[in-house]
Amino acid sequence: MVQQCQSQVEIKTLQNTSPPCRYIVHLPALNPERLKTAKAIVEKTVKLHKVFSVQGPYPVIRASLRARGWVEKRTCRPGLHMYARPVKEDRCNEAGDSDGDDDDVKQEQDPDRLYSLMSRLVRNEMVYFYWTNKRDAINTSILQKEQMINHFAKAGSFTTKVGLCVNLRSLHWFDSADPDTFFPRCYRLGARDEKHAFIEDYRKTACTSLLKYVVEGVHQLQEEKKNKHVQKPPDPVIVSKMINTALKVCQDFLESLEHADIDTSLETNPSLAKEEWGEFIDNYYLLVHDGAQIEISNHLVTCCKAMLQRLAEVCPQLDTDGIHNIWIIKPGAKSRGRGIKCAKRLDQILSLVDSDPAVIKESKWVVQKYLERPFLVEGTKFDVRQWFLVTDWNPLTVWFYKKCYLRFSTQPYSLDTMDNSVHLCNNSIQKHLRPSHQRHPCIPEDNMWSDEQFMTFLSGRGYNVQWENVVVPGMKKAVIHALQTAQDLVDSRKNTFELYGADFMLGRDLHPWLIEINASPTMAPSTPITARLCAAVQEDTLRVVLDRKVDRSAETGDFELIYQQATVDIPQYVGVNLFIEGFQLKGGCLLPPVKPLNRSAPKYRGTKKEMATEKIKSLPKVVKSANTAVKNIPNRILPPPVPQPPVPIPIETFTLHLPKTAHRSIHLPLDACSHSVFLWRRGL
Repeated sequence: MVQQCQSQVEIKTLQNTSPPCRYIVHLPALNPERLKTAKAIVEKTVKLHKVFSVQGPYPVIRASLRARGWVEKRTCRPGLHMYARPVKEDRCNEAGDSDGDDDDVKQEQDPDRLYSLMSRLVRNEMVYFYWTNKRDAINTSILQKEQMINHFAKAGSFTTKVGLCVNLRSLHWFDSADPDTFFPRCYRLGARDEKHAFIEDYRKTACTSLLKYVVEGVHQLQEEKKNKHVQKPPDPVIVSKMINTALKVCQDFLESLEHADIDTSLETNPSLAKEEWGEFIDNYYLLVHDGAQIEISNHLVTCCKAMLQRLAEVCPQLDTDGIHNIWIIKPGAKSRGRGIKCAKRLDQILSLVDSDPAVIKESKWVVQKYLERPFLVEGTKFDVRQWFLVTDWNPLTVWFYKKCYLRFSTQPYSLDTMDNSVHLCNNSIQKHLRPSHQRHPCIPEDNMWSDEQFMTFLSGRGYNVQWENVVVPGMKKAVIHALQTAQDLVDSRKNTFELYGADFMLGRDLHPWLIEINASPTMAPSTPITARLCAAVQEDTLRVVLDRKVDRSAETGDFELIYQQATVDIPQYVGVNLFIEGFQLKGGCLLPPVKPLNRSAPKYRGTKKEMATEKIKSLPKVVKSANTAVKNIPNRILPPPVPQPPVPIPIETFTLHLPKTAHRSIHLPLDACSHSVFLWRRGL
């Protein structure tokens, strides 16, 4: 056993330093056997190209790669890399494509310092596998072909709220699906045209909300009047006028969908003025938000029901819109619920962007229709975190993870308050709040459920097949459609993959609605649910991108291939050059000699009458007798001549071959040049 000891090395400063000082560096004791083992492992891994680098707190990735025989090349400072791409300061503060928690690297357990020693030995070797939690940590443009990385460049087209909002509008170019069936409508408040579109949408939604308020609340209001004394209701004429206005706006909307408003003159069918809209919105607040009592006739209730039935056929979000006209305002490039607010008054929403000129200039804010009628678990709101993996963009290849988990809010669901503790389910927000005592006890204090727990809950409520038949297929379609619209915008580098986390909400009918997509989803083991599932999804990711690369039949864990485009074979470019192949004609030339082109026409000899007589004399006797017989038939209509088939003329030809491979020069055999050129001139 070699005795271990520590050595001290004195490093003297330069003579010109004042005052002189000494530094003592303590070098760790080296075990010759351990050093020999480390060198043997490193030599083998370098030959097999198994050097990796991990940035961030990913102990599962490190352990899984080491179990596969990989050696880690550690970076000098956590969070930095020598190949990092320069990023602007505001981009770093609002990365937006990551929902992970603080990525402070924890101290790794390495008692015998073997990992540190091997990392030191591969400090000058090439890294063949990068796993980072920041997209800009590695400059992919300088990577070599065999190097693998876990982030695609230019993926912000769908991992930011602004990118997802804009790109899904072009879905009709890629698929026949309608984004309004799985993505709540969204607008950029910084863009002037979209701001006006949002104002029109808010006004139209106020009209449809009023119709639903009348239909759904008229019976409840009648019951309340019987049980207690209420104040004198507003003038029924004003209420009737509001309903007629709402019906008129909805009718104009339906006609615009059928393009029936193209030939309509604005003078005969004027829209509401700005002052009229302001009065309508104020009365809407008074009725729906403040709960003022109304009186309405049965005839108007019937008209409202009929209009809502017509709108339900063309508006897939009519049910989830509710009656309060609530919208959620989000910073366009932030994550973990930062800066998100809910509001239901138009002036409050517009004031968020009108007060900040920088926001208007950069279009950083988006406003999205809030799902007012979600599916609740014992009166509490939740969302679903679903993972999926993209291993290629050309052809687009998508893997869907079979496991997911639910995230609950700490307070029971209510539309009387716009507090984030009620409406936001991000764990980064809810983990700092204390759960309400009014919440149902079946919801755990860590605010999370696994998909198995949720399926058990659905089965107990009579929804036995909705998870497999409605929820999962809907999430798969939404993910595929979102990726289709971004396929031409993302850098499709080979040997690249990326794991994403999509957030879904479920409507009352369990229909899934895509809220956002996050790159670098959090893998922190914050709860027993995430500790188990996050470790599994990381291990299964390596199975897909590493094990399956070596063996196509390798296990992929809970990842399921749900979409892979058909590859299109591109023909190889062969150039535009051509050459001619010919062959020698056997025997003499059978064609008469070509007369000179510059020869003049023969001179005229004799009169026209003499020439005609000569022509007739040269005709055969049969033709002469036929012409004489024709002349003797007085005023009779002759039948048309019977067409005769052409007489084939034997000529010599040659074949022109155009092969796939082309050459610049034109090759003609020397012994065939005369005949080939002769035939070419004859063709003229």
